Amino acid sequence: MDAGTEARRATGASSAIDWSVAVSTGQRLVKPGPAVPRAEAEDAVRRMREITTVAEQHVRDLTGLGQDLPLNPGEVVDRRAWIKAAADGLAALTDGALPTSDRRGGRYLGSVLAGGAGVQAGFVLAFLSARVLGQYDPFGSADGDGESGRLLLVAPNVVGAQRAMDVPAADFQMWVCLHECTHRLQFTAVPWLREYFAGQVAAFLSGLDDSASVAVGRLPDVLREARKSRAGSGPLGVMELLQSPQQRVVFDRLIALSTLLEGHADYVMDAVGPAVVPTVSTIRERFTVRRRGGGLLDRLLRTLLGVDAKVKQYAAGAAFTRHVIDSIGMDGFNRVWTSPDTLPLRAEIADPDAWITRVHSRD
Repeated sequence: MDAGTEARRATGASSAIDWSVAVSTGQRLVKPGPAVPRAEAEDAVRRMREITTVAEQHVRDLTGLGQDLPLNPGEVVDRRAWIKAAADGLAALTDGALPTSDRRGGRYLGSVLAGGAGVQAGFVLAFLSARVLGQYDPFGSADGDGESGRLLLVAPNVVGAQRAMDVPAADFQMWVCLHECTHRLQFTAVPWLREYFAGQVAAFLSGLDDSASVAVGRLPDVLREARKSRAGSGPLGVMELLQSPQQRVVFDRLIALSTLLEGHADYVMDAVGPAVVPTVSTIRERFTVRRRGGGLLDRLLRTLLGVDAKVKQYAAGAAFTRHVIDSIGMDGFNRVWTSPDTLPLRAEIADPDAWITRVHSRD
């Protein structure tokens, strides 16, 4: 626990979001998932837990990352457990970055506001918990040390997606594990990445409170600009238009980094190849269709929560990764992990040759 956290607890200051309310709300709203016979469920959980170490070895062999790290199994959880784990990770990531509830209106009003924010967060967690297949959270840990990270597979969602797409269970489980194990290696094999990401999130969130009143005053101008600007399409674009210049710089770094991480993982899960996942082409084709699917309400919620923007990140990041590797090989691509200075800029995600020229011209 850092000094800031200890001080806030000692003075009774509380988070801007009451995460215990978020957890209870999310767990109350979420549905358990598809009905699976007990024996089949236990077998799926056992296989998914075992697959994680095998999958990570395949990722290491392809990428060259983390060869000297221990191979640890992941955790297989249900939706309710994922909600608790996700809330714990978010609390650890945002602790100290968001304004305390006391700053937002005094002790009593602050607790009311934090509880309301917790209810809203709970709705979001409930929605996502029915869709997330897996997750590597570098800021969570099963034993509470906050350092080891957690690789989670959400069993009912993996089983439900596999059944809906009518693909082999073993292949789909391996495919999902390849993606999440890539994320785990990104953070465990690149020693500076965890703290860098946390620092960028903290820098962005710490500016939200100061810029909020300015943003509200600019809202009419922003909406007019959004109507005629490509950047203003969707909630992500409006968010960008509301940002101060300082926030935009940090936001661009976060978008570029998250696009790289998601795209790299998407590239790896397909590039490992049919020798490991024989039906990989079929799975990718059907999964891409599934990502775009859903009813009207589902698509609306996905848009409001930025899920559709995240889907675009997968494609853009994978295209960047593929182009760089095809051009200069895996070792050349892995220069991206050297330091924050070698991460791609947001503009370079769409122009990978610019990244190659900038980073490899130093040789």
